[in-house]
Amino acid sequence: MPIRKKKIIVSVTNDLVSDNRVHKTVLSLISFGYDVFLIGRKLKKSLPVEREYKTKRFRLLFKKSVFFYAEYNFRLFFFLLFSKADIFLANDLDTLPANYLAARLKRKKIVYDSHEYFTEVPELLNRPRVKRIWEQIEKRILPKIKYSYTVCTSIADIYNRKYDINMQVVRNIPICTNNQDYSSPTLLTEIKDNKIILYQGAVNVGRGLEQLIDAMQFVKNAVLLIIGDGDIKNELELRVVKNKQEEQIIFTGKISFNELFAYTKQAHIGISIEEPIGLNYYYSLPNKLFDYIRAELPVLVSRLPETERIVNQYRVGMFIENHNPKHIAYKINTMLNSAEDYKTWKNNLKKAASEFCWENEENILKSLFS
Repeated sequence: MPIRKKKIIVSVTNDLVSDNRVHKTVLSLISFGYDVFLIGRKLKKSLPVEREYKTKRFRLLFKKSVFFYAEYNFRLFFFLLFSKADIFLANDLDTLPANYLAARLKRKKIVYDSHEYFTEVPELLNRPRVKRIWEQIEKRILPKIKYSYTVCTSIADIYNRKYDINMQVVRNIPICTNNQDYSSPTLLTEIKDNKIILYQGAVNVGRGLEQLIDAMQFVKNAVLLIIGDGDIKNELELRVVKNKQEEQIIFTGKISFNELFAYTKQAHIGISIEEPIGLNYYYSLPNKLFDYIRAELPVLVSRLPETERIVNQYRVGMFIENHNPKHIAYKINTMLNSAEDYKTWKNNLKKAASEFCWENEENILKSLFS
C-alpha cells in the first residue's frame, strides 16, 4: 500500500499568472515529496493557468479595498476548514488571517512566506487607519507563527527583532536548470536596430517609472520596454502620449513568467530604480534584479541597501544617485556607450548568474519544511 503524501495548501491573493516565487516554491515542495494545491483568485482579464500541479482561483465580487481582503479571507477560511491538508502555507499578510484561524481550528501546521515588509508598502503610507489594521493583524498573529521566511536579510532582521521570532531568508532567485527554448519574441525582432532598456515588474507608485519615461526623451537609439501591470499603468501610458514617445516606449502588459525570460535576455540594460518611499521599498531586494543577472543583463539600480550590496559585490552595473530624469538619462547613455565597462559587466554577470540559483535557495526551504 503506497504511503500517503503529506498535503500542503498554498494560498496567495494574486491570479497566479506571474508569481514566479510561489511557482518555484510549489515545484520545490513537490520535489521534496509533498502533494501541493495552490489557491489564488481569478480576475476578468486573467490569463489561463496551466500547471503540473492542482490550482484553484476564486472568483470574487470585490476587486480591491477592505471588501476584497475580507471576502478573500472569508472564502479561503472555509475552503481550508473543509479541505484535507497537513500544512497551510500563507503568502503575505493578506492571506494570513484565514490560514491562521483554519490552522488553529484544525490543529495543523502553518508556514508563513512574507514576500515584502507588508505594513510599509507605499499604498499604506497615506492611509494610517488601514495601516494600523494590518499592523494589528501582524502583531497578533506573527509572534505565534513558528515557521516563517522572507525575501531578504534586512526584512528578516526587522521581523526577528520586532517579534522575537526566527524568520529565515529564501531569496527570489531564478531556477538555473531550465532547458526552455528562449527564441526572440516577435515584438523584439520588430524593434530592429534600437537597443532595449528593460523594466519588468509591478507598474506601481514608487518604482521610478515616471522619471524613467521622462528620462527616455534624452536617450537616443534605444527603446524602453515596460513589462508588467499595476495601478499606474494607464497614467503612464497617458504620460507617454503627452511626451510624444509612443515609438520609443512600449508597454507589453503582464507576461507569463514562462515567457518572460525570452524578453529579458534580449535587452541591453535592466532597470530597478525603486524610490525609498517607505521601509518596504528601502529594504527591498527586487526579484527582477536576479532575473536580470540570470539573463546576464547589466543593471541600473537605486542605492538601496540590499540592491547596492549585490551590485557592488559582483560589479554588474551602475547606480543612480537621484531620480532626476536627466541624471537617469545620463546614466543610461553612459552604460550604452561604455563598451569596455559593458564588456566587464557581462563577464562578471556570468559568475553571478552561476551562483544565484533557486536550487541553492531551496535547501533552506527543505530544512524548514522537514
